[in-house]
Amino acid sequence: MALTTTALATACAAEAPPAAQPTETVAGTPTPAAPEPTPSSEPEPPEGEPTCDTLIGAAVVADFESVGWSSQAEAFYLGDVELANGIQCVWADFDGPAGDHLQLFGWAPITPDQAAEAQATLVSQGWVREESAEGVYITEPKETTIATDDEGYGMTYLFAEDWVKLADTKQGLLLIEWPQV
Repeated sequence: MALTTTALATACAAEAPPAAQPTETVAGTPTPAAPEPTPSSEPEPPEGEPTCDTLIGAAVVADFESVGWSSQAEAFYLGDVELANGIQCVWADFDGPAGDHLQLFGWAPITPDQAAEAQATLVSQGWVREESAEGVYITEPKETTIATDDEGYGMTYLFAEDWVKLADTKQGLLLIEWPQV
């Protein structure tokens, strides 16, 4: 029995890196154990819908709050279409004098048809389309840009397979940590 337990423990330790399937088919016990990590990782995604505090990193939230900024959540609109379950967050000093010092972050799930239509609409309005390994970037035209990042990009969308992100600059997209996986 001790030899079987040791062999099983050794097999489980070896199964994680290279070949999990042969170990699972040989021993019936590891098969129920394999799904258990999935339920234990399920509590992370059920943190619910993204919020202004979870859309970006905790350190960024702390930095904003340390200078007196807070956030306001809004529905995520792509043109005149509201994307269900999306969020757009404006971070600024809402108690201070009016100004244009703010940060904008957004995320929403999107279907491939919605993404294709939105991209076509934005490009027809003069927005610039760039493809990359991360997805498709659509950036506002330079003539209408109010604020830019170090590379000259203003407000930018990043379209991936089933979601879209938005920030007031292309570099700002790097601060969005949603969806959390």
